[in-house]
Amino acid sequence: MSRQLTSTSLPPGPLFPGYFADPFVMNVDGTYYAYGTGLHGETGVRVFEVLSSPDLVNWTSHGGVLEPLGADRLDYWAPEVARQDQTFYLYYSVGHGDQGHHLRVATAAHPLGPFMDLGLNLTPDEPFAIDPHPFQAPDGSWWLFFVRDDLSGERPGTVLAVAPLHDMTHLGEPQTIVWASGDWQRYQAGRAMYGGVYDWHTLEGPFVLWRNGQFHLLYSGGAWTNETYGVGHAVADHPLGPWTEPTPRANVLRTAGPLIGPGHASVTTLDGQDILIFHAWDAEHTHRQLHAALLRWQDGQPSALPASS
Repeated sequence: MSRQLTSTSLPPGPLFPGYFADPFVMNVDGTYYAYGTGLHGETGVRVFEVLSSPDLVNWTSHGGVLEPLGADRLDYWAPEVARQDQTFYLYYSVGHGDQGHHLRVATAAHPLGPFMDLGLNLTPDEPFAIDPHPFQAPDGSWWLFFVRDDLSGERPGTVLAVAPLHDMTHLGEPQTIVWASGDWQRYQAGRAMYGGVYDWHTLEGPFVLWRNGQFHLLYSGGAWTNETYGVGHAVADHPLGPWTEPTPRANVLRTAGPLIGPGHASVTTLDGQDILIFHAWDAEHTHRQLHAALLRWQDGQPSALPASS
């Protein structure tokens, strides 16, 4: 008999004790695989730790899955994996701290890798691009959602963009789709960037779902370093938009109780129910850890209900 989840059937607190930021989870032939930011290409160490689980509760680490680009230490962020036929495509960003990040892609024959970079910079014209999210629409087309810097709006900062994904390894023309719209998305006041000083806002970590005949975009906003971080929501009838935030706007997930700065979410399913996978800070605020919560839908708006601790 299929097991029905409740708010208490997922364990409270982190699902894995180690550092595991920007988690992405996919189900491959009945096994869940989680990929996260954490390993950064130290000499002899593969990048991006991968965990496996039969039930989203009990997890086993298999170490890193991506061969680093070279001997130099770089910052590898926010992996996501798409499956096309018998090939797995891992999309990620790499750069130095918050500077010079570009999107890249690697391939493997198995979700545990090893993934080998294809030698392609997917975003050569972007000064900064992170958080790639590959998405296949119901019509079979593939799209890559990601984050780019944009100074043109009323709230300069990182914004959400999308581009058609050609043959899984080349992008079409990118288009900005969502700009910051609220004070809760402020990352830092008076931030020095690109030769100026800005009241900098941040949208990041896009993830798209097709539910009830519409595209639903989950994203994170605010400062990932503190309790302002949370998950927002927008809807559209096409991947290119226009994307609108429901009114009244409500956060899908925010700091509450033991959860500190939850965000950068992905969604998988278990027993027919949507499960939100995300990270949140530990109590000592030393590292971000893997969490899960039921994702419920009411009047077309999603909200997460973490297990109580």
